[in-house]
Amino acid sequence: MQTTVTSRHFKAHQTLLDYAEREAEKLQRYYDGIVKCNIILKYEKTRNSDKIAEIIVSVYNARLAGVAHSTDFFGSVDAAVKKVTAQLKKYKAKLREKDKKTVRSVRAKAV
Repeated sequence: MQTTVTSRHFKAHQTLLDYAEREAEKLQRYYDGIVKCNIILKYEKTRNSDKIAEIIVSVYNARLAGVAHSTDFFGSVDAAVKKVTAQLKKYKAKLREKDKKTVRSVRAKAV
């Protein structure tokens, strides 16, 4: 899996970049067909200084994305990974169901 981390409107510290990459690597536990993972860290200078983490995962024939807002980047990355994890589980379940349907139709034709 190819992972890229981009920070917008600020210079991210190396510990934050390493943390984001480690968390993205954990996504392979749920689905090993991940081709590419883009992590975008944004900093908005508002009243509460919102920190946004956006994770975009490219899998075969689909793109899954999770966006999370928080007061710190570590919490935002965790929440975004959690959202993408749920999407990966749903995507994998759909693939399994599709495979079951094709196997059933092949077996029905063989009988």
